[in-house]
Amino acid sequence: MLAWVVAMRPSDTSETAWSLVEEGLRRMTPGERVGRAVSLTILAHSFALAQIRQRYPDEDERRHRLRLAARYIDAATMKAAFGWPDDGSA
Repeated sequence: MLAWVVAMRPSDTSETAWSLVEEGLRRMTPGERVGRAVSLTILAHSFALAQIRQRYPDEDERRHRLRLAARYIDAATMKAAFGWPDDGSA
């Protein structure tokens, strides 16, 4: 079930350390693994929003969130769904 994990072992991580990671994953229920993935996604979005806020301090929260969404959604969909970018400067 976790065969994909072995292939993803970082090159700077020992096999012993990686086996501990795999064992931890095996002990988790599917719900716990999904919860972990959701938490990590929220953390990644928080870091990305912090970077966007730092880069564009004069923009409002809506534009910050649109910039975040644009990292994951193609330009045509962003334009059709949100009318963004609205000024061509994104």
